[in-house]
Amino acid sequence: MANPGAPRARRTPLQALFYWTLVLGVWGAIFSVAFLAVFATDLPDTSTLYNVQRQPSISYLDRSGALVAVRGSQESPPVDIDKLPAYVPAAFVSIEDRQFYHHFGFNPWGMIRAEFYNLTHRGATLQGGSTITQQLARNLFLTPTQSIRRKAQELILAVWLETKFSKKQLLALYLNRVNFGGGAYGIEAASQRYFNKPAAQLTLGEAALLAATMKGPSRYNPAANSDRAAKRATTVLNAMVETGAITPAERDAAFAQPVHVSATLESQHAQYFTDWLDGQVRALLGKEPTEDLVVETTLDLPIQTAAEQAVRNGVAAHANQGVEQGALVALDGQGRIRAYVGGASYADSQYDRVTEAKRQAGSAFKPFVYLTAMEAGHTPSEPVVDEPITIGNWSPKNYTGKYLGQITLETALAQSINTVAARLANEVGTNNVAETAHRLGITSQIQTDPSMALGAVEVEPLEMAEAYDAFANGGYRVQAYGIERIRTASGQVLYDHGVGGDQLKSVIPQPALSEMAQMMRQVVATGTGGRAKIGGYDLAGKTGTTSDYRDAWFVGFTGGFVTAVWVGRDDNTPMKRVTGGGAPAEIWRAFMAPVLPHIQAQAIPGGAAAAPQPDLIGNILSNDTPAPAPQPIPDEAPQPSAPPPERPDASGPPI
Repeated sequence: MANPGAPRARRTPLQALFYWTLVLGVWGAIFSVAFLAVFATDLPDTSTLYNVQRQPSISYLDRSGALVAVRGSQESPPVDIDKLPAYVPAAFVSIEDRQFYHHFGFNPWGMIRAEFYNLTHRGATLQGGSTITQQLARNLFLTPTQSIRRKAQELILAVWLETKFSKKQLLALYLNRVNFGGGAYGIEAASQRYFNKPAAQLTLGEAALLAATMKGPSRYNPAANSDRAAKRATTVLNAMVETGAITPAERDAAFAQPVHVSATLESQHAQYFTDWLDGQVRALLGKEPTEDLVVETTLDLPIQTAAEQAVRNGVAAHANQGVEQGALVALDGQGRIRAYVGGASYADSQYDRVTEAKRQAGSAFKPFVYLTAMEAGHTPSEPVVDEPITIGNWSPKNYTGKYLGQITLETALAQSINTVAARLANEVGTNNVAETAHRLGITSQIQTDPSMALGAVEVEPLEMAEAYDAFANGGYRVQAYGIERIRTASGQVLYDHGVGGDQLKSVIPQPALSEMAQMMRQVVATGTGGRAKIGGYDLAGKTGTTSDYRDAWFVGFTGGFVTAVWVGRDDNTPMKRVTGGGAPAEIWRAFMAPVLPHIQAQAIPGGAAAAPQPDLIGNILSNDTPAPAPQPIPDEAPQPSAPPPERPDASGPPI
């Protein structure tokens, strides 16, 4: 009989190893069963693996039928990996998953290394630990949503894929399904999209450039972000040397051979506009497209090109004043968008400042104050006094710090006198001013504190263009739009803006309309908008500057055509004394000068232009030195190889 008090015999090392292996095995099995029970119960259907379904393409045409952009994937059959040069798949393995041929779906050490890096490098670009097989599982069956469940299911599906396919088959599936940006899914589509050649003819440098996009198809798009993509491609080539896929001499030869991205993609215009329309197409159809579509837009490519150039050059010219970004949107008298520029460079930033950025309007809001006053019986020639004023505990001051004494309302608007606007809004009622702004097209919330008279209201550039369009088109409210028709590639019309459209509603009565046109002409002729002058045309508008120089605007128009321009900084920090009569007015002029002949500009509706009045304060508020006249653009947009189907054109000015 064993002695209960006797010491327990110690296990031999071999017994200990066996014991702990058994314990860990049991707990590992329990964990595996629990893991599968939790995460494998709602795995997606894997039977769709062999269904190669491409995303339908959407071709966007301008108003003359010229191609603006193509979104979605182009038709391209799966590529045979055996027909690719060996360095093509090697580029992806070298940069994405060096252990691809040695793991069973996932790389635990890679996952641990990536997680350690992310924990120790807060704020840096996050690293992933996914293998090519895991990426394939995510692309085939899952969504990009970041969650523990999605990551666990990705792991399960990666192991499943490894049991079903060889490494070569997995790599072929990966190359044929992955997103390369620019609407290209699969390496064949990407090769055709970026280099106009089949994937079997890719050079080493081109293969590295495509592999570089895997880090971020949008951020490293070879067409939109060529410099960033090229730097990443260098990293890919160096990785290929490290893995032995190529020799240093082959890498150096690739460096010496320039890679040329398709000129069509390099010169693509209206990217912000196309982004804005993408979601609208699906909303108008009520479902995801299942076949290739053609979207006929309101855009005018020559006008769009002039707009992009004006914003880009204008922002660069005033960079020393802290101007970092700009936006421009132009509408005709019916609300059709003719030009749409959401930023200085789409390649650098895809953030759309036309419809996504709300910024303070500054004095560009004052026309709504004056219109409310005109409708209440005031007149442009009415005498007022520019002097210090206090409303409650608020005492607005003029930009110059000076006061002009007795002037007219017309001069007060032309010279953007703050005291007069504040007194006028207080007299007619800030609630009534807000109602006027909403009636014309401002949809953002408007606070009715006294400071709203000077533009302490956050709006989008598109809103401002819509509201000012009523001054330009004879007093009618417009709803800006960019899609005329949507049809299938075979010609079936799925949507037509002209069918069942509402009639424009009059929102500015006479004589207020003529009075506002008279006063806003003087802003350009003798006032703060002098840098927007273009000889021989009937122009009007209003400058806008916030008190801390965070935002600067010029919104101007001629008969049936309005353009809103904003400049500022995305972080909302102040610029260096940038006013609406400076950079925005110069951008507006640089854009409008070549466009006015193209649109056959008409006089502003509502009466003939008044004779210029003397400028009472000279150049204190603005420098009217004319800029060099930009070259006019052609009267006709580029014609398509085949004319688009006819579509009805709403009545209005011949724009």
